[in-house]
Amino acid sequence: MLTHRRQFLKQSSVLIASMLLGGTRGWAGSSLRYKVAVVDLMILKRQKLSAFQLTKEIGADGVEIDMGGLGNRETFDSQLARPEVRQQFLDKAKELQLEICSLAMTGFYAQSFATRPTYQRMVQDCIDTMKAMNVKVGFLPLGVQGDLVQNPELRPAIVERLKVVGQMAKKAGVVIGIETSLDAQGEVELLKEIGSKHIQIYFNFSNPLKAGRDLMKELKLLGRKRICQIHCTDEDGVWLEHNTRLDLKKVKQTLDEMKWEGWLVIERSRDAKEPHNVKKNFGANTQYIKSVFQTS
Repeated sequence: MLTHRRQFLKQSSVLIASMLLGGTRGWAGSSLRYKVAVVDLMILKRQKLSAFQLTKEIGADGVEIDMGGLGNRETFDSQLARPEVRQQFLDKAKELQLEICSLAMTGFYAQSFATRPTYQRMVQDCIDTMKAMNVKVGFLPLGVQGDLVQNPELRPAIVERLKVVGQMAKKAGVVIGIETSLDAQGEVELLKEIGSKHIQIYFNFSNPLKAGRDLMKELKLLGRKRICQIHCTDEDGVWLEHNTRLDLKKVKQTLDEMKWEGWLVIERSRDAKEPHNVKKNFGANTQYIKSVFQTS
């Protein structure tokens, strides 16, 4: 009887704790259904160790770290190629109970993924860093020069290269999330053509909103298994809380129905009056996202 009573009390305490947390769990290493991160590049801390302390002060659960500039180099200008620097980042994240949600190859926003001759080295350097830091998602934007709507002739080259990247990601056990200019149906077709579950969509709320498309319809069409991560953001001008065209409560309802879970990464949505006030802008947006997504 005493043993049964102890088991009952233990099970009850776990249930009560789960109810108090609204089905989520707190900080790094936990299993929050929706976690909130900021982009180190956008908080003006690109590959800087101090990004972690600022992320903590902002109130986010983690940070997306950029691989560094690309320019005309053969690969990214990444300090994370050095083991001692990687360890400093990992130690600081652990100390502050934060997570590194993804590594970003933002150099491809302006550079051509379709034509750069050393793309495999670039992506492999990112994947190697991901493995060394136990990061499961890499962000690869196709960018301006890889815009498949404006430059449809690039599609065969991009598909072929993404097939190669898919094999690289599969070998490493990671996912590369791509951002495109296509609508959701176009992205579904692109992913089918690539044919790798290790290439998924890194969804950005601002893309369908800017194009006048139905955000909820786009999310549903892509579905849970095709979206690896989300840039929970819109164009700059107002905070997310005051954005009339982005209804995050409706977004949460849609994602709940899809049974999606993962990282919501804040990229922009800065107030027009104080665009350079990092802590104020990202702190306000983090607080609002958490009030919507991390409460029962």
